[in-house]
Amino acid sequence: MALLQIAEPGMALAPHERKVAIGIDLGTTNSLVAVVRDALPKVLTDAAGQALFPSVIRYLPDGRTQGGFEALAHVIADPKNTIVSVKRFMGRGLNDFTQHDFPYALIDEPGMVKLRTVAGDKSPVEVSAEILARLRQLAEDSVQDEIVGAVITVPAYFDDAQRQATKDAAKLAGLHVLRLLNEPTAAAIAYGLDNASEGIYAVYDLGGGTFDISILRMSKGVFEVLSTGGDSALGGDDFDRLVYMWMIQETQLSSLEPQDQRALLSAAKRAKEELSEVTETSIELTLMNGQPISLVLTR
Repeated sequence: MALLQIAEPGMALAPHERKVAIGIDLGTTNSLVAVVRDALPKVLTDAAGQALFPSVIRYLPDGRTQGGFEALAHVIADPKNTIVSVKRFMGRGLNDFTQHDFPYALIDEPGMVKLRTVAGDKSPVEVSAEILARLRQLAEDSVQDEIVGAVITVPAYFDDAQRQATKDAAKLAGLHVLRLLNEPTAAAIAYGLDNASEGIYAVYDLGGGTFDISILRMSKGVFEVLSTGGDSALGGDDFDRLVYMWMIQETQLSSLEPQDQRALLSAAKRAKEELSEVTETSIELTLMNGQPISLVLTR
């Protein structure tokens, strides 16, 4: 993530007079916000000390929204109105999706799908704006300074429509976008490659919904992007879905309620994460109709 601290021409550099730009990692699964203080980047945390903000928004019947961990707590009980992984819908139409087994209904709209919720049809831009607005509020509460803008990371392969959708979401959230920065480039800066030996570097970024690679040439402290590539359907979400499909096959399940779909996906995610530390894990849950599910998954 690249962060900026901006002093306008003629402006005094006293700390209380500085204006701050924030850096935002707008992720598929989780998001982060950071600032630069005393020449050092600092990832901001909420009141509970959490740095990661789940990229989840829940819509309520009265129009209010919940975000982050508060929304994530309802992902199984209220799957139709709890939107996860919205980044995968940014700038994309219904025909871009080969699978349509999402717990919520997708509405085909010109240029970009919408998601049907109890509070009305919401575009991915609107959902992303809710996430960005909460990150902006967290930054304002933390730094007690004027936020002049944001540097937001995006996948290297994002096309013009997806990049514009990200800018639109930021504007809706009350943020001025100073720059969109490719995620592999941001990772290279975060790892200090701008101070490394000159040469050519390959930087991979495997996230919750995307997989990027950038080929960078570093010369005299400046990065030149030689090539980028990526896969919009290869990330942690897709690993979860493969485990989910395996669970469906093993249990010979057919028609599932949205709550059961989300419960199975959540169980698949937990199992995947547990296999990072163990070679075998158990999957135990009960469907809404009372049917128990008991499986063992190995590496």
